[in-house]
Amino acid sequence: MKQPSLPRRIVVAGGGTAGWMTAAALARTLGPVAQVTLVESEQIGTIGVGESTIPPLVAYNRILGIDEADFMRATQATFKLGINFEHWRVPGESYFHSFGGTGKDHWSAGFQHFWMHGRAQGHDAPYGDYCLELQAAQASRFSHLPDDRMNYAYQLDSGLYAKFLRAMAEGDGAIRIEGRIVAVDLDGTSGDIAALRLDGDRRIEGDLFIDCTGFRALLIEGALHAGYDDWTHWLPCDGAVAVQTASVRPPVPYTRAIAHDAGWQWRIPLQHRQGNGIVYCSAFMTPGAALQMLLDSVEGETLVQPNPIRFRTGARRRQWHRNCVAVGLSGGFMEPLESTSIHLIQRAVLRILRMLPAGAISPRDIAEFNDQQMADMEQIRDFLILHYKATDRRDTPFWRHCASMSVPDSLTHRIELFRETGRIFRKNEELFAENSWVQVMMGQGVTPRSYHPVAAKLRPQELEHLLATLREQVSRTVAALPDHGAYVARYCGAQDVAAA
Repeated sequence: MKQPSLPRRIVVAGGGTAGWMTAAALARTLGPVAQVTLVESEQIGTIGVGESTIPPLVAYNRILGIDEADFMRATQATFKLGINFEHWRVPGESYFHSFGGTGKDHWSAGFQHFWMHGRAQGHDAPYGDYCLELQAAQASRFSHLPDDRMNYAYQLDSGLYAKFLRAMAEGDGAIRIEGRIVAVDLDGTSGDIAALRLDGDRRIEGDLFIDCTGFRALLIEGALHAGYDDWTHWLPCDGAVAVQTASVRPPVPYTRAIAHDAGWQWRIPLQHRQGNGIVYCSAFMTPGAALQMLLDSVEGETLVQPNPIRFRTGARRRQWHRNCVAVGLSGGFMEPLESTSIHLIQRAVLRILRMLPAGAISPRDIAEFNDQQMADMEQIRDFLILHYKATDRRDTPFWRHCASMSVPDSLTHRIELFRETGRIFRKNEELFAENSWVQVMMGQGVTPRSYHPVAAKLRPQELEHLLATLREQVSRTVAALPDHGAYVARYCGAQDVAAA
């Protein structure tokens, strides 16, 4: 049987992080098998505030053969061990969502069950004392450890990341065309996209089109009308303002998410500056009040004009439709609370590569891609809603609204299962691990009423030895780690931060 030829003309519409992550992966993986062309316009800005990431990006860069130190130096990156959530359950309290595991699981039950049994027996050490990443983050220490024992992500400048990927993609043969898309030509017979029309009466033909045009979604929605599911009734924040400031202290290896009266703020320390932003619900806070709150709370001199962003949380109903795939904001938007924006780009790009058609596009590939993408987004959606719904805050109209709102049945089931039994079940290739759900559930005030009976199997002396040994291992490892800022400077410190 003759193998049909792959689509040789892959056109990426739009640049930024989504466009160049896509172009770089396609060009490096496919090589001469396909011609990758990216169309972008310098006149059109990008959102460019995806500064905080999660651990799968480490694997993504390794897949593409990217040297970590070079990448971090080029993007002014620091390491990230988790997120510190402040004022979410009640004002004045905080909890930490760390990467990696906590304690030591048994095959029949997670470590939280043994910890809860220990609490019932009078052991009062906090759950976080058994987590290496959490303790390292709070001590502002970091190092690569043997066997990848330290789970981490990056805090980076997404604009510099796009620039880094562009150089890589062009080095692998991708072609960049400067131009503004003014129209999308459809094939009169099939209804597929035939070409992009650019200013200057230019026409770019292709076999497969990747829509990285952001919220505008010029191809997947503007031309193909794929539809959009609005989730703002569950995730009501619909506005943000971002601003960059000069660093005033050494960077810590974590992101801060600080709840306020009608949303939350982020602080993300990079090597050369700090990223700041405020997320708010316009039904409870005006854009002007949000901007003022942000400017009143930032540390250090502002380096750029504040960047206002309006968004509508939700997902494109069909993220692959005909011969067009949406990647990034064109496929949907999850607010940046758990730093999932770049991850969703990554997942989409890897799925495109796995399902790349050899000739004609299979409707079954399209259906499978859409099912997998939607499952990812729904699982992330539920995890984000958890932060708003499971709260004891009733101090403002916004938080009273969040506490009383209905939530998806899938999330209700998870919350009630954990409340009744202390159990979390991870489904398929779900992004957030059991320990992530446990940390956020307990941090938000969801307290289990019971735990797995296997935990009671340990005699008092065995339980005490287990808990003490795990705490001591974490403590000893953290004490031997170098200071995070000093490690970054040695490993990947940028030579000229001013040039960035």
